[in-house]
Amino acid sequence: MARWAIGDIQGCAEELEELLSLIGFSAQRDRLWLVGDLVNRGPRSLQVLRLVRSLGDSVVCVLGNHDLHLLAVALAGAKQRRSDTLAEVLAASDRDTLLEWLLHRPLAHHLPQQADLLIHAGVVPQWDVAQTLSLASEVEQALRHDPHTLLANMYGDQPDRWRTSLRGVKRLRFAVNVLTRLRFCTRQGRIDLRHKGAPDSAGEPWLPWFEAPARATADARLVFGHWSALGLYCAPGLLGLDTGCVWGGQLTAVDLDRPGSAPRGVPSRQPRSIEA
Repeated sequence: MARWAIGDIQGCAEELEELLSLIGFSAQRDRLWLVGDLVNRGPRSLQVLRLVRSLGDSVVCVLGNHDLHLLAVALAGAKQRRSDTLAEVLAASDRDTLLEWLLHRPLAHHLPQQADLLIHAGVVPQWDVAQTLSLASEVEQALRHDPHTLLANMYGDQPDRWRTSLRGVKRLRFAVNVLTRLRFCTRQGRIDLRHKGAPDSAGEPWLPWFEAPARATADARLVFGHWSALGLYCAPGLLGLDTGCVWGGQLTAVDLDRPGSAPRGVPSRQPRSIEA
């Protein structure tokens, strides 16, 4: 059995099918960890959702910001953006089945035996694995029990720092922003959600979230995506997998249980561009 992790797919169904063939993935034998952002910006989000759902329990997929945006458009009346490519999903005959499946994806997944933590974007330095999972669970429960309220109130960049006293919508919004949108923070954990460039592009006091000193998740291996300008990032305790397939890069898979094994990738079929 192999346990493969794959980066942001974002509607690139042909590349996903090619990559699964390249790695010889078998749903009966192997396991697949997906870092989220299954949909949007790419041309075939509906095909991606159908394919991933069809793989059943062989797949663990966390929610990314684009997945949540799809749910917000469909279930809470959020406005579509000019760059969205969600129309085919929203018009599909099986949309309700697919949206219900997406609603029940986690925001974080932990495998204690290997000390692996799967998230879409990042964590603030104050959160350890247990607190990350607890806050992810709070969002998951809100999403499943009252999706309209959560999805209608999740947009916005405030609050920008963690406090244990946060409650209600502010607490949930902060958790969503960290887990699905974070790239940069300060050493103290104040978050910035505007900068999207390379790790050295933001300037002081901002640094990549994983470089924050005394990060409480340093005892785990964090598997994440979301940051195409970072690209494939392999360091002790860190595996970043967003290699910008939807922007003309590639779609990348890594065998999580074979340290040092070469990443496998397929080139994008999308026009090369930069993330907007």
